[in-house]
Amino acid sequence: MTAEAYPDALLTTVVAPGLLADGQEADAYHLGLSAYLWGYPLVRMERVCREYTDVPTPRPTTSYRNPLNTIGWATELATPDAHDMPTANADTLYMSAVVDLTVPYLLQVPDTQDRYYVIDVFTMYQELQHYIGRRTTGTGAGRYVLVPPGWTGPLPADAVRLDVTTRKVWLWGRIRVSAGEDLAEVHALQSRFTLTPSGNAPADGGLAPLPDITGDPLGFYTHLGAALAANPVYPTDQALVAQFTRIGLTPEGFSPSGLTDRQRAALARALADGPAAAQAGFAATAEIRNGWTWVVGMDAFGFDYPRRAVVSGPYLGGNGEREAMYPGGFVDDRGEILDGRHAYRVTFAGPPPVDAFWSLTLYRAADKMLVDNELDRYKVGTDTPGLAVGPDGGITIAVQHARPTDDSLWLPAPAEPFYLILRLYQPTRAILDGTWPLPTITRVE
Repeated sequence: MTAEAYPDALLTTVVAPGLLADGQEADAYHLGLSAYLWGYPLVRMERVCREYTDVPTPRPTTSYRNPLNTIGWATELATPDAHDMPTANADTLYMSAVVDLTVPYLLQVPDTQDRYYVIDVFTMYQELQHYIGRRTTGTGAGRYVLVPPGWTGPLPADAVRLDVTTRKVWLWGRIRVSAGEDLAEVHALQSRFTLTPSGNAPADGGLAPLPDITGDPLGFYTHLGAALAANPVYPTDQALVAQFTRIGLTPEGFSPSGLTDRQRAALARALADGPAAAQAGFAATAEIRNGWTWVVGMDAFGFDYPRRAVVSGPYLGGNGEREAMYPGGFVDDRGEILDGRHAYRVTFAGPPPVDAFWSLTLYRAADKMLVDNELDRYKVGTDTPGLAVGPDGGITIAVQHARPTDDSLWLPAPAEPFYLILRLYQPTRAILDGTWPLPTITRVE
């Protein structure tokens, strides 16, 4: 019996200078794309830490920027002029705190009397490692101590210990505000959230700026190198990151001096293709339910680097599905992109079964921002005045550019492409297991 022969190009390839140059270029592209998908969250978070501690003067009321190691609260709901956060909600006031854990920090929260709030604790890899708030810890007063890696010193008494895996963390919070509510009570609550070092923290000089990459086509890798120098690679990722040395990227930084022109060009192509590759990977893990993009695992990425990259980009600060679901409506019942040149009806069989609140919010596709309109209405939801329920228990929302005769449930759209986000805070099992049907998005003209 003669064994079957299989083609094997590696066994027959003749090594030559031209072939090696081709191989180096291909290898650089592959590694550059892998480095982008893996490293984007780290670069994004390092940039966010600096952006969100760069406080403008005067600070807008919708801004939550504040100096390092302090809590910043927005005191008004997001508007189209609030550009810090893509896909911002219009249901809660945001909170941000970038914390450099040179020592543990004590976070104290007040009793919110069942008012919904959540504070997410993110690492520099955009991992949501802890939730504090209504669903997980309740709404009573509490004390929580953020503990950096390797800490062996004393900790505050009577505080819940929250260990994190990077020295810098980002606290991202939300507190519920109902439409038309007097904000004085909420502002009083906001002032009672405190963050203090538990020991002798060094003088706060702010974060060192990232390297200037103006005009550098490979600047992303320079920022990734700087981020690697400040954030140790997890043991589970070390085998992957070790390969990046072939493109000059190491835990000490990025040095392209040893790369050929073809390798540099390959890295530039990888950066150009990176966003599309990330979105394609993200889409591959998403489910389509009644035309809506349905994504779970936003707080449990594992090795799904494309999903982690996209969540840390346009969906920065998103919660896992037990805290909130964010189905995205990008197409209508014909499978065509939503566009304000047409009119739509979004029909719910009934109010979404949530334990907190729900809302349907519209965003301009071009910049992922809220859209200015004559009603200053950016969402329809639990707290919409006069939320009309039909005889069959259903809810129909008019989504269009032109103002309809009955505008009580009109969600104004721009005269251009847009998309919808359905927020379902503290979703019940019926939502999570798909028993409750998502609404239809029907094009009517």
